[in-house]
Amino acid sequence: MKTGLIVTVIVIVVVLAVLAFLLPRLRGRSAEGKRIQAQEHLREADARSMRAEQQAAAAQEQSAGARRERAEMEQRLAGQEREAQETAARAERDRAEAASLQQRARELAPDIDTPAPRAHEDGESDIRG
Repeated sequence: MKTGLIVTVIVIVVVLAVLAFLLPRLRGRSAEGKRIQAQEHLREADARSMRAEQQAAAAQEQSAGARRERAEMEQRLAGQEREAQETAARAERDRAEAASLQQRARELAPDIDTPAPRAHEDGESDIRG
């Protein structure tokens, strides 16, 4: 029985020696695999960060272009509105001058036929009184 015990002890020692030799190598491979995987993650993160930066820059440029176009359009509209107001003011001055001239004409020669006052789009007539 002593021989069986010795053989068992030797087998156990050999198995432990083999495990002691292989375990660090297996851990090293596992650690190396993790390092490789971590590097891949870092490369992917860099690529995504770069893509996100490019997209953000494009979005900012697009937004700035839209703001610039809006400002130009608002300027054009403001100019058109100003022009329309000036035209309306000139028209009102011309109406007032026409009414004044008709009034003077009636004062100078009441027997002269003056044209009938015309109604305008806003419902007012040429003669105010």
